[in-house]
Amino acid sequence: PPTEPVPDGDRPPAAGGRPGGDRIELRGIRVLGTHGVLAEERTRAQPFEVDLDLELDLGRAGDTDDLDDTVDYGDVVARVIDVVAGARSYNLLETLAGVIASEALVDPRVTATTVAIRKLRPPLAAELDSVGVRITRSR
Repeated sequence: PPTEPVPDGDRPPAAGGRPGGDRIELRGIRVLGTHGVLAEERTRAQPFEVDLDLELDLGRAGDTDDLDDTVDYGDVVARVIDVVAGARSYNLLETLAGVIASEALVDPRVTATTVAIRKLRPPLAAELDSVGVRITRSR
């Protein structure tokens, strides 16, 4: 038999905020930056692409439909752009990913983050689409 919709006040609270639970996913943030070991990488901007997962409890936001009850991903994207396009250059993608992870964890509601960053035109004598790293950090 068909089920009746559950009235909002009778719904159990949403479960989340645990590893493998709720997350905000940001994919394909493209930014020019000057990161790398080679001198040319530190003087000529090159394209980077960032994917970011933010783990947090999204139950309240789902219930209230209020931006104040979640993380503003526009703010997170702006932080990523500031790090990658910023004046500070990093030799390693591992370090760059770690700085981005630290920025993602600024909001105390974020319990963990996974950062994947790719250099889209790596200066290698080989044909490949990108090189990258993926890290996960948590509180």
